[in-house]
Amino acid sequence: MEEAAALIAAMVPDAASGLEVRAGEVVFWVPRERGEAATESTRQVVATLVAAGQPLDADGVTARAAVPEPEWRDAWKRYFRTVRLTRQIVVVPSWDVHDPAPDDRVVHLDPGMAFGTGAHESTRLILGMAQELADRGARPARVLDLGTGSGILALAVAALWPEASVLALDNDPLAIEAARENIAANRAEAAIRAEVAAAPPGSAGAGRFDLVMANIQADVLTGLADSLAPAVAPGGWLALSGLLAEQAAPVAEVYRAQGLELVEIRPGEGDPAWSAVLLRCSAS
Repeated sequence: MEEAAALIAAMVPDAASGLEVRAGEVVFWVPRERGEAATESTRQVVATLVAAGQPLDADGVTARAAVPEPEWRDAWKRYFRTVRLTRQIVVVPSWDVHDPAPDDRVVHLDPGMAFGTGAHESTRLILGMAQELADRGARPARVLDLGTGSGILALAVAALWPEASVLALDNDPLAIEAARENIAANRAEAAIRAEVAAAPPGSAGAGRFDLVMANIQADVLTGLADSLAPAVAPGGWLALSGLLAEQAAPVAEVYRAQGLELVEIRPGEGDPAWSAVLLRCSAS
């Protein structure tokens, strides 16, 4: 189902901003006026995937009105609980409690209407890379989280590196609204700035970052390569996730063509269908 969800996200424009798998269903949101068109295009894509052998049901593609926000938030509470994502990073939803160990870095999170609880393998992969960089003594002064969603990655790196300045960008205003709420809940306003933007800020000497993170679909990452790669400062790191295993090497090659050095392609430990890519910009 996770693989099918990634394919739908890559092939259905209305799903490109993010989706999730819930109780065996692939779920994404569209404006009411786009509902009929999005449903039909999704049915066509699912029919194509069924013909290719995916265990899906094109007749099961339906559009439903979003439930009222209080009901939606209550539904989250039934299955989203405290979770440890790395050696130090622990995500605690607003309705749960956690007694932290001395070395824990706690992120208080309410997903709101945005995606990103940290539970998905693509998020775990990129956070694992950040944790290992921290364990090896990396100290990024400026960090970019592109496609921030709920702000989970931005909050996690701000917890790992309290001295860092973090810029969290997303093209969805609802995501930025949720991210700002989570930033406030973690009292991280001094460290993290969240803004609506579809692409990284200026490059070639302006707006460069010691660590850039992007957990987005493969086609979006490919299209952003010529603007995202130059946003990595000399000696800095670029962590890319949201990639199916077979997509990781081609995406890595696109960024290598931009002059970055491939450090590793890491498969998911919990779900090897997903992979992440770590690259570095030469210090010279």
